[in-house]
Amino acid sequence: MPKTRGTSTDKDFAAAVTVAERPAVADTKGSINLRIEASTRQMIDDAAAILGKTRTEFMIESARREAIDVLLDQRLFVLDAKRYDAFMHALDNPPAPGPKLRSLLRRVPAWQK
Repeated sequence: MPKTRGTSTDKDFAAAVTVAERPAVADTKGSINLRIEASTRQMIDDAAAILGKTRTEFMIESARREAIDVLLDQRLFVLDAKRYDAFMHALDNPPAPGPKLRSLLRRVPAWQK
């Protein structure tokens, strides 16, 4: 993933994630079938109507926005130059193992008991 410093928009970050981690895909469309309660469907329809969108447009945009948030939350964080350098230094120079880590590594894992 490319190094990122400073601020930008979610759209820019999403594009960076897409470019860095997803192979190119043909522009083909597929379908997703959902079974939902009538009250939930009505709520979605009402919200879509308020925005002047179809149910499909509303659901795709909402799901896409949530997916971007989840992916960014798990994969991306932004640091200023000073903190980025400190972070990289910590990754490149981990502390020596202490007694607690040595003790942990000597334990038999729970799945082997």
